[in-house]
Amino acid sequence: MRILFLAGASPATIFALVPLATAARNAGHQTFMASTEGMVGSITSAGLPALALTDRTMLDFFTNDRDGNTLTWPEDPELWKPFVGRGFGRLAAASMDALVELARGWRPDVVVGGHLSYAAALLARRLGVPWVRHAWDSGEPPEADLGAAEELAPELRELGLDGLPDPDLYVELCPPSLRPEGAPPAQFMRYVGSSPQRKLEPWMYTKGDRKRVCVTAGARVTKDQYFDFLRELSEKVSNLGMELVVAAPEAVAADLTAGLDNVRAGWLPLDVVSRTCDLFVHHAGGGTSLLVMSAGLPQLLIPNMPSSVAPSERLTEYGAALMMMPGEDTVERIVESSRELIENPSYRKRAEELSAEIAGLPSVSDVLRSVETLAG
Repeated sequence: MRILFLAGASPATIFALVPLATAARNAGHQTFMASTEGMVGSITSAGLPALALTDRTMLDFFTNDRDGNTLTWPEDPELWKPFVGRGFGRLAAASMDALVELARGWRPDVVVGGHLSYAAALLARRLGVPWVRHAWDSGEPPEADLGAAEELAPELRELGLDGLPDPDLYVELCPPSLRPEGAPPAQFMRYVGSSPQRKLEPWMYTKGDRKRVCVTAGARVTKDQYFDFLRELSEKVSNLGMELVVAAPEAVAADLTAGLDNVRAGWLPLDVVSRTCDLFVHHAGGGTSLLVMSAGLPQLLIPNMPSSVAPSERLTEYGAALMMMPGEDTVERIVESSRELIENPSYRKRAEELSAEIAGLPSVSDVLRSVETLAG
């Protein structure tokens, strides 16, 4: 069987698809994963054959329309959500020529697309093969689909559609307890961490005498993106007087932690390091949140994107996290909230219950069998 996986244009969207794609390849299926040129290295580092659909970046599709006119990010969070969907819609439209050309020589039997990888639906419909929609975190705003449908109206009309079609299967990573009301039927799958690894050092898998707090803003931190957010967050968390680990790309790690004491920083194997931590303080990224849930740890969430607010609220209501919005994250509040999360056992208890729920979900191999059955 030939299975094509379509990711977004950031590392997190690739990491989320790697477990199922790897299982498919290990089962003997021909498995390709496609994204932008800039993401090819992330795909190949996971041991998967990679295809580049465009040499443009995700930011290009957010900041320029199809005619090359400059777009401005909306400040209103409610307008931000469909705006993102339209950006992913433009990415899908720009990917179609390469995908159609691929299908002439390598026709997939099933197309698996990340949650906002709308080209998967278009290609599957064009080829008449099943489309599997694959969550890449604990929830994306439904308004994004509305924006994508508006942007892709010409492509959808060409396929005889007046809106985005329903997938033949939806693979859900979010545990049932945290799904929003009205969420679509889904095939649940156990979360498996899959980010790139590095050589382990004893401190990464050994818990010391001091409490350990991990701070991160995800894999996309550069000097131009999220650097100031993560630097300020690390400075504030350092006031706890506990051991601090900062998970960030190596290129910025030294500058992020310059002048801070009792800190380790760099690209960390978080699936390993998380088992030695007592708390995560982070940007509420979907992949990070899921990883920490699976480890059974409390979280202090500071959403830096509107799409992260609703999932953070659900995790907070569940009792496994606390949340504050940017601007509310003073040193005093971060220290107070962090100590509450560490010292009040109710948060750890609820986090461990959530971890047990995730562990009880169908395995990646179970879900692969569902995909195989769907494709015949």
